[in-house]
Amino acid sequence: MNVLWKLLCVAVAAASLSLSAQANEAKPLAEDPVVEKRLIEISGELRCLVCQNESLAGSQADLAKDLREEVRGLIKEGKSDKEVKDFLVSRYGDFVLYRPQVKPATYLLWAGPFLLLLAGLFGLVRFLKQRSKEVVDVPLTEEEKKRAEALLKDGQS
Repeated sequence: MNVLWKLLCVAVAAASLSLSAQANEAKPLAEDPVVEKRLIEISGELRCLVCQNESLAGSQADLAKDLREEVRGLIKEGKSDKEVKDFLVSRYGDFVLYRPQVKPATYLLWAGPFLLLLAGLFGLVRFLKQRSKEVVDVPLTEEEKKRAEALLKDGQS
């Protein structure tokens, strides 16, 4: 038993050494903290073209990494935030922005939800009005009244 325990300890130590040898060295966080801060702010407003529901800042897709490098390069060239976004929009279209600009091409995108809400409310009101017209008070016949009274009497006993 003692020999097995020693062999197990040696095996665990060897495995941990081999794993630590394969670990990559951590990259420095930033060459220039100002550039990295702007990169995070800008890429937080941009959509990952691969993931589509994730920001460029949070995505780990290869394309997102390449786009972040591109944005970092544009920032280092002295481009403003607007110029960086305009560059990416010219290359990939309005889809790359989480908040597309309001312009004729995006009017439906901005107004669409409100139009759908109004159409739904209009349809609901119309449906309820029509339904209320269909409800008619029809008095019970004598036979139905007797039957109802008999059922009520049976239920009370």
